Amino acid sequence: MTKGGMESVEVFPAEGKGRGLRAQKEFLPGDVIFAEPAYAAVVFDSLTHIICHTCFKRQERLHRCGQCKFAYYCDRTCQRAAWLDHKNECSAIKRHGKAPTENIRLAARILWRMEREGSGLAEGCLVSIDELQNHVDSFGEEEKKELHADVESFLEYWPPQSQQFGMQFISHVFGVINCNGFTLSDQRGLQAVGVGIFPNLCQANHDCWPNCTVIFNNGNHEAVRSMFHTQMSRIELRALSKISPGDELTVAYVDFLNVSEERRKQLKKQYYFDCMCEHCKKQIKDDLMLAVKEGENKPSAETVKEVIQFSKDTLEKINKARLEGVYHEVVRLCRECLKKQEPVLGETNLYLLRILSIASEVLSYLQMFEEAADYAKRMVDGYLKIYHPNNAQLGMAVMRAGVTHWHAGLIEAGHGLICKAYAILLVTHGPSHPITKDLEVMRVQTEMELRMFQQNEFMYYKMREAALKNQKIQVMPEPSNETSPSLFHKKE
Repeated sequence: MTKGGMESVEVFPAEGKGRGLRAQKEFLPGDVIFAEPAYAAVVFDSLTHIICHTCFKRQERLHRCGQCKFAYYCDRTCQRAAWLDHKNECSAIKRHGKAPTENIRLAARILWRMEREGSGLAEGCLVSIDELQNHVDSFGEEEKKELHADVESFLEYWPPQSQQFGMQFISHVFGVINCNGFTLSDQRGLQAVGVGIFPNLCQANHDCWPNCTVIFNNGNHEAVRSMFHTQMSRIELRALSKISPGDELTVAYVDFLNVSEERRKQLKKQYYFDCMCEHCKKQIKDDLMLAVKEGENKPSAETVKEVIQFSKDTLEKINKARLEGVYHEVVRLCRECLKKQEPVLGETNLYLLRILSIASEVLSYLQMFEEAADYAKRMVDGYLKIYHPNNAQLGMAVMRAGVTHWHAGLIEAGHGLICKAYAILLVTHGPSHPITKDLEVMRVQTEMELRMFQQNEFMYYKMREAALKNQKIQVMPEPSNETSPSLFHKKE
């Protein structure tokens, strides 16, 4: 039995796709196919002082490394766990005078690990760093310039007493980071906080309708103190549907909520391949995402074109207003856009769904819950027709909609949505993930409230008023500018 729980998968030559991963046994939805600690990982530049550099949890008060004054940790446990990876970095930062950017820090961590362990197979890895794809040959002019700059900066940072690697190999490592980096999220899974390299995960090919999903799990402190040292933070590859022995294991590199042509463009630009999956070849669900109103007043092609263009322009204005934190302006833009969309676009049209999603999130944040709940309901109805039934983004959207309904005092609908979200997240995130645990608490609470509501509505509203004063279910977090962290980290 190989170490690291990798005995249930194998690497195989996937036709037209290089290598792929294949199941060696049967898996059911929600099964963890394998868990993998990062070969190397770093916190994003912008968050280095508020995220623990070991477990990637977001914390209010962190301990700073007294030597380099750059790395931050939850506590001594995390600091000790980090020392092996931080030791070289610590002295390099002191010598260099400041910490370099995240890509350079990640490349250096990879190379220090290779200096320690050699470039062969690391424990529990099916492939070595040397064997990962770098796509440097496919880089455009701009990317080549960036790569060159990264290599230059790296050489300034890399200590003379460390093992020296050839330019070609350093370029290979930057290429690997560029097309195989995986986004790490905070403990709630709501914010992208860092980037890591996971050699086994890199072997899983893309499919727009995949049979697996990847979740980042920050692990727990108890595990660190025991022998399961690597459980600090790791990714889990989880089955979304029934998988038979011999089936290829696939994950989605991009969000499904885009017509096939757009997804293919994005995949070509960021990952340098032409997607040949079933959903792209047959343009499955494109008709839903481009749906227009049917019936007697069917809009003309010209009208549809105008409304789509108006929607695109509005989304740009919305992004600008969100970045500036002018949320009332976001709401105004959404309402204006919905007025134009509603007589023309079908209920599953992706431009309508994008506006509904933003409107419900921002209105919830502004505590205008009734209007938010109405939009959230329509968004979820559309998503359920488009997304795979076990899709993590769908689960998160249904959860948000459930909490919004709860806040709006719509206890029956709220509880129903929270139960639906819980069923999805049990598969995509698993029962021990912090967000699933939060959801379980909400499910129990809303179930209790629903029983009370059914027995005595008047008493329920009285109790609710009292309960709202000491708020158990969280008010919505401030809307983030990312829809939800995309799994695979790309330099845009």
